[in-house]
Amino acid sequence: MMASCGARNVIHMRNSTVRFLLACAGLAILLAALSRQAHLAAGQAPAAGGAYRSPYDVAWSPDGRTLAVSDHTAGLVVLIDTATGKPRAQAAVARPAGLAWLPDSTMVFAADMRSASVVQIAAADGKVVRRLSCGPRPNGVALVPAKGLVLATNTALGDVSAIELNSGREKARIRVLREPFHIAVTQDGSLAVISNLLPAGPASDPGTTAAVSIVDLNMLQKVADIPLPPNASSVRQVAVSPDGRWAYAVHTVGRTTLPATQLERGWVNTNAFSIIDLVSRRHYATVLMDNISQGAADPWGLVLSKDGATAWVTLAGVHQLARIDVAGLHRNLAPAPSAPTTAPAQPAKQRSYAQPTIWQEIKADPSKRAELVNDLSALYVANLITRTTLPGKGPRGISISPDGTRVAVGQYFTGDVLIIDTAETKVRQTIALGPQPAADDVRLGEQIFHDATYAFQQWLSCATCHPNDARVDGLNWDLTNDGIGNPKNAKSLLFSHATAPAMWTGVRDDMETASAAGFRFQAFQPQPEDLRRLQTYLRSLRPEPSPYLMPDGSLSEKARRGKAIFEDARTACVTCHSGEYFTNGKHYDVGTQGPLDHPNHKEFDTPALIELWRTAPYLHDGRAATLQEVFTKFNAGDKHGHTSHLTKEQIDDLVEYLLSL
Repeated sequence: MMASCGARNVIHMRNSTVRFLLACAGLAILLAALSRQAHLAAGQAPAAGGAYRSPYDVAWSPDGRTLAVSDHTAGLVVLIDTATGKPRAQAAVARPAGLAWLPDSTMVFAADMRSASVVQIAAADGKVVRRLSCGPRPNGVALVPAKGLVLATNTALGDVSAIELNSGREKARIRVLREPFHIAVTQDGSLAVISNLLPAGPASDPGTTAAVSIVDLNMLQKVADIPLPPNASSVRQVAVSPDGRWAYAVHTVGRTTLPATQLERGWVNTNAFSIIDLVSRRHYATVLMDNISQGAADPWGLVLSKDGATAWVTLAGVHQLARIDVAGLHRNLAPAPSAPTTAPAQPAKQRSYAQPTIWQEIKADPSKRAELVNDLSALYVANLITRTTLPGKGPRGISISPDGTRVAVGQYFTGDVLIIDTAETKVRQTIALGPQPAADDVRLGEQIFHDATYAFQQWLSCATCHPNDARVDGLNWDLTNDGIGNPKNAKSLLFSHATAPAMWTGVRDDMETASAAGFRFQAFQPQPEDLRRLQTYLRSLRPEPSPYLMPDGSLSEKARRGKAIFEDARTACVTCHSGEYFTNGKHYDVGTQGPLDHPNHKEFDTPALIELWRTAPYLHDGRAATLQEVFTKFNAGDKHGHTSHLTKEQIDDLVEYLLSL
């Protein structure tokens, strides 16, 4: 049972039900079925009928005649004729992600995460016209016709490429924060709003959070990072109001300060819709899409109606579509108008004993907007949200038709696109991208990993705490494996089956034991076969190439110098970080025990070093935001490798090598 049943439900006292489950048992095993499609080399089409169909993003052409769909695992951009509802052309794109159209509907642009490029595709026949080079692993893409620019979010290095549309030359590389995911541009082309998927700071900071970045497109410079409420993560799609005044983002909000022993009394994760004031460049408000008895797990796609009055949000973990009355939300958020000074005196009102709603409090005191992030009933008591269950699995990308009468939703695991009537929120058409092979255990395990309906009250899925290919969410969680009151940083699950024991304190003998414990203690309710499939999925995960490697896959000169330092007996790095996975599987006291750790917990697991470039923050409690801090700020007594004798340049060389692994 949830703790409060009044009009308002404050979350502070119930912060731990389900989301700790992932990090807790180490069973997080995310999106990586993608990497198993080894046959999808850049520029090559998949074997006929051999690849799963997985719509990742969708984009309606401005003339309304074509719907572009990025088929993430089949390696295709599919072009659907909206008149017939059938695919009419396709283009081979190794790992397509975000999509954007030219205003004249002749060309669509797709981010290719595998080839570090944006692919320009002719709408008429699906022919690849050219590839525009950008940074590694681009996800979001946007066009700025007024500036003649193509923008792409480079998730691997935390920056945005600004590419000249005519020449195809990269004009600027704009640093934002961590894993920029999506882009929305104001109609006048002056600003770009960038969602950063993960927090960039130390997880040991209770206020750590992800942020939305604002880029001035006249100067091609970042002008603001706007932090979301504490412990926000998984910030996916963003949208901008037609008048350019507001930006909106969907994301999770972790409740990380309470122990994970209150599963039946609350949750550790909530799912949010945030408003950014683009004039003041400040966070304005965050409301929750959950209600008091059911989570809205894993919000992903976001699109506004053409007048900005309505938002549509895909809730990937619960397979739902949310409709939010944005116009009504803003009316409720606005302070009450001041009464005229000449107004006649009013008779005293009869005292009411009913508890006022949060909206009444906001009218009286606008600062109360900050409390909305802790109120589960706010949108519901004001009739500002409806949620509709969809007939498939894993809704992600969403797009609205030019006339505003339909939204298209890509269902990742079902392999089809839904066309939904916006007036009644009813599915009018289901369009399959092509033949869908029978799901094997890896694919089924991936679906289970992303499915919040297995969890208590559907607050989160396994993927919630590992939103990024089963790696990390950048947050600490207070889990039950090693007692309460000692939060630990969520670990990457890559190679967790090969690097036993599991958990930072080694309390689980192996991945299998850890994942089973996570299901048992975190109120997931799978069948034994489901657990076996999820474990099979975990074993299938493979590393992504480091963006710090040279184009031919070799180490840079700087990294080669760092490798020599790493292997030098004087630093003693290889004493613990040895072998194929750079770990000997043992536990050591490296001087990192903190004030929140259990007195008996002085020794911690030697983590594998593969993919350090994407698993920050570092150390068992995430106190080190960067690898430099691991060797300087948090290495008293040289217990974590003998590094005190190294110069700053040598530390940087060592870090370059580690980031290349």
